[in-house]
Amino acid sequence: MTTKSTPNVLFIMADQMKATILRMYSEIGIETPHLERLATEGVRFEHAITPHPLCVPARTSVMTARYPHSTGCRRNETLMPENEQHAFRIWKDNGFTTGLIGKNHCFIELSDLELFDVRCEISHSGLPQEGLYKGENAGNTGMSWVVPEEDINRGHEDRLTLRDNAQSPRIAYKVSNKPEEFFGTSVIATQTEAFLDRYVAGDFSTNDSGELNPFALWVSFPDPHEPFEAPRRYVEMFPPEQVVLPPQRTDEYTDGTSPERNRVLARMMRQTEDTDAHRRGVVSVYQAMTRFVDDGIGRILDKLDTLGLRENTIIVFTADHGDFMGEHGMAVKGGVFYDALVRVPMIVSWPGGGVPQGVVDSSMTSTLDILPTLLELQGLASFDALGTGWARDDTHRETALNEDATRRMQGRPLPTVTPAMPRSAAFSEYGAGGPPVTMNLLDTLEEPFGYQTIIETLWAREAEGRRKMVRTPEWKYVTDPMARGATLTSGSDGGPGDVDELYDLTKDPWELRNVAMLPENAVVVSEMRSLLAGWMIDTEDPKPVEIPDTIGRTVRH
Repeated sequence: MTTKSTPNVLFIMADQMKATILRMYSEIGIETPHLERLATEGVRFEHAITPHPLCVPARTSVMTARYPHSTGCRRNETLMPENEQHAFRIWKDNGFTTGLIGKNHCFIELSDLELFDVRCEISHSGLPQEGLYKGENAGNTGMSWVVPEEDINRGHEDRLTLRDNAQSPRIAYKVSNKPEEFFGTSVIATQTEAFLDRYVAGDFSTNDSGELNPFALWVSFPDPHEPFEAPRRYVEMFPPEQVVLPPQRTDEYTDGTSPERNRVLARMMRQTEDTDAHRRGVVSVYQAMTRFVDDGIGRILDKLDTLGLRENTIIVFTADHGDFMGEHGMAVKGGVFYDALVRVPMIVSWPGGGVPQGVVDSSMTSTLDILPTLLELQGLASFDALGTGWARDDTHRETALNEDATRRMQGRPLPTVTPAMPRSAAFSEYGAGGPPVTMNLLDTLEEPFGYQTIIETLWAREAEGRRKMVRTPEWKYVTDPMARGATLTSGSDGGPGDVDELYDLTKDPWELRNVAMLPENAVVVSEMRSLLAGWMIDTEDPKPVEIPDTIGRTVRH
């Protein structure tokens, strides 16, 4: 076990796991005993928001603590820019053993890939193939797969064609009889166990004194992202007939209160023509995939305990973004800001470092705050001089990152885990300034619409508009400054194609009624617009200028 005082980092990420799929976050969520155990050993954040409900923008933002509009990563096709300051560059520069096991969809430049001592990538359809998908990099670094590659490929072969399954015109799913150990979730857990065994055995780098360098390991599960497939044993834990579907409103997209982009998404994805049994079957498999991931996490936690690594290892669990999964009559995701897509689970645990245990923090937080929190806990950076509302006794301590480096980050240390003050609001964004995808455009596409339609329109929908969201514990407001009648300074009376969104989360937690147009909410809309405007101003400079440390050209005594 490491004898260095700098703690290790185990950063666990699930893909497309919404918070409310977990019992910890919702009365209709499922039991996940290992994540619940982790929450009792740390701080669970009730209102964690992703800065972007799409894979690459969310992941690059977590790794840089910067919003997509600052990194430029606004679409799944724009990955981490070369020479960007990010978590693994910082950790590698500070002598950590670095690793990535699982889904990448973040790093693509050779200079970034070379930062990993161990890199074993696997994604939704199995092992990456050269040139097949941007954001997946073929070949391993530092370790071979413990599970034979031919078995991994065999375990994923059904996923390659699942999206073409004619079982439903919308979303397909599969209950599998293949061996569980060939599934990506189990493969990743097995590989992580082997990494930790080898780490303790000294197979990776040590310092000049022969001590183990601390490790920073990203364990990235591709599930429960589609294709929706799970082993039969897990699906049987969640019989479809026992699935509790979220509340619905049948006229949500026909009463003139929904923006056009929301109606476009619903027209493609709403499962109105699917049987009740099929819709419940999709949710059942998603629940099964989530429980499978939970068991994989349990194996990793047990291995840390067995090897004596737990005391000096900070563990963070979160997801990049969520999934409709029955909410608003849909599954999968799209460029809107319902909590199903932007609210994610987040847990930080380090009992050995004094992080509180069994605490639920109900303030607004962002996954952008993960990296600053880790750097603060590790003693690699100090954020107390950057307006976080607190100050240390050792304000002038020497850290690996100077103030200029930390000032570039737009996330800040999390409350409860650190002495930092909580956020009053959290923000998310989508779009790159492209033209809108309209209902008229859908009229030119072949029906019935299904998953293929989602893919056909994907790039255009990723790029359309510049919509922005602000959320407080009580309210959510969404606007698009590019849309006529939906700017920060004008009204929203441009008709159903141009309306803003406002949801009263206290009265309407499932966000079924847009109340932005009600006169009694005018003050709330004004306050939310002010929060958005302040956020846009605060984060507008992608590269802040150097801050002077004197009041003039000469030092006054």
